[in-house]
Amino acid sequence: MEPVRQDGVGEADGLDRLWTPYRMAYLRGENKPSDQSAGECPFCRIPRADDDERFLVIRRGELAYAVLNLYPYAAGHLMVCPYRHVADYTDTTAEEAAEIASLTKSALRTLRAVSHAEGFNVGLNQGVAGGAGIAAHLHQHVVPRWVGDQNFMPVIGHAKTLPQLLRDTRALLAESWVR
Repeated sequence: MEPVRQDGVGEADGLDRLWTPYRMAYLRGENKPSDQSAGECPFCRIPRADDDERFLVIRRGELAYAVLNLYPYAAGHLMVCPYRHVADYTDTTAEEAAEIASLTKSALRTLRAVSHAEGFNVGLNQGVAGGAGIAAHLHQHVVPRWVGDQNFMPVIGHAKTLPQLLRDTRALLAESWVR
């Protein structure tokens, strides 16, 4: 790849570009519901759909499910969500909390087995101030990580990373799910 010149003029910055245009929809807030109450919320709509492949659902439990993040930070970035429309972790039932934990553990095992992840970021972003993009419906992020994957790629590797295709990632994880 040819280095791209900054603003089309001047000296090249020496970085290769691997474009991730799907992220722009996220940055602009496209398809984000204006009303995040039950029914309109994407985390309520997704599990009602029949087509797990189309809606990127990896695994369904009785009270919660695992789904790929539509705008991943890394290949394999998924979320574990309760079916019930609840915003705060402290408002989950004991059974919901247990299934969220169980699906999260299974997600970690599966991602480690199929992608050889070297580490993980696991967490809940609660409320707008806590960084939740969809604050009205609790969702736990599970992000696989590898040494040098994001932190230093532009500096050391002179490239920006491009995640695996979502449908390919979904198929791999769904087929390989480890309990």
